[in-house]
Amino acid sequence: MNLHILPEKADWPALMRRPAMDTAAMETVVSNILQAVKTDGDEALKRYTQQFDQAEIAILAVSDQEFLAAETELDKDLKAAIQLAKTNIERFHQQQAESVVVVETMPGVRCWRKSVPIEKVGLYVPGGTAPLFSTVLMLGIPATLAGCHEIVLCSPPRADGSIHPAILYAANLAGIRRVFKTGGVQAIGAMAYGTESIPAVYKIFGPGNQYVTCAKQLVQRSGISIDLPAGPSEVLVCADHTAQPEFVAADLLSQAEHGADSQVVLVAFEESTVKQILDAVERQLETLPRRDIAQAAMANSVAVVLPTRSDATDFINAYAPEHLILSVEDAAAFSAGIVNSGSVFLGNYTPESAGDYASGTNHTLPTNGFARTYSGVSLDSFVKKITFQEISREGLELLGPAVMSMAEAEALTGHSRAVGIRIGKTTS
Repeated sequence: MNLHILPEKADWPALMRRPAMDTAAMETVVSNILQAVKTDGDEALKRYTQQFDQAEIAILAVSDQEFLAAETELDKDLKAAIQLAKTNIERFHQQQAESVVVVETMPGVRCWRKSVPIEKVGLYVPGGTAPLFSTVLMLGIPATLAGCHEIVLCSPPRADGSIHPAILYAANLAGIRRVFKTGGVQAIGAMAYGTESIPAVYKIFGPGNQYVTCAKQLVQRSGISIDLPAGPSEVLVCADHTAQPEFVAADLLSQAEHGADSQVVLVAFEESTVKQILDAVERQLETLPRRDIAQAAMANSVAVVLPTRSDATDFINAYAPEHLILSVEDAAAFSAGIVNSGSVFLGNYTPESAGDYASGTNHTLPTNGFARTYSGVSLDSFVKKITFQEISREGLELLGPAVMSMAEAEALTGHSRAVGIRIGKTTS
């Protein structure tokens, strides 16, 4: 990691710079694939699946038999772990449901808001060498709880044409049976435009590589909603004298192993703390299977020594990390000053991995500084809020004159008349 000791605030923006992703350079390639899917449908999906995944697919939809086989293929301990995660994620997201509250803003004027599920949603789950079955739970459970009428899941097949059994098992647990064997840009195109086999949806969720990210951004331009802006995954760990160096090193490496472009940031208050943590990183790297990937990410990451907790809070809020781990004394009190972060992990025994898999919170979070304005995926992501109002004759008589006065001041006579005609007040 690149170490910076007591940097001036004017230098902070340079330290916080994310890895650049040149989306424009790949837009032509991505646009061509999307157009082919839009034009050729299933045939294009099968062609690209052969090209990119080296898999021959005759039928895109996963069959009932494949769901049954997936359950028998998985180790019982993994199934138990997925079931535990499902229970915790479901329990946490269930509490996000909002009841309808009717507010009488003045006598005879009643207003309320109701959550209505998005009818059709598409979930993208990366597969291949790293099948993200945890993402199935993180997206599928709130979609099901929200009551989305149609939930479609796309994931790239393995070379033998099958979907990883953990993905199918998690999908079945989450109540999702419409799973299709297609991945990458072509999967995003299929869910955006629809094909003979895969229905078009209104909103697309899920992580992916830079091509998938580019595809989501392009289909958004044509009116398809997406979950949130995405970039490489990131973590910021703030550590003081109470932090356990081995714990912090493991947290940094757990993020770094995602990819060479992952962003890892360490904020500490003493240079000796940084040294102990980086020594632990070197020891742990020796036995990490994805060592080369993690090492590349760490080489592009930064460690910063700051003088006070107040400075650290300012730095964290300016960076707006996807994941924030507070390995500090009295972490709960420290967290009160955090206003920009996707998800916060408090204390030495709250690793980010817990949130990634099974504590209950959602791991689909804003990256690239978007935590300043975006929330992570939740039950709210799968619903829209519709407002309602009901006004009695008596209520309109009380409210109407104010409405008419405001409408006339804006030179919108028709608006004024729409009220006046109901309560017997004439307008010019």
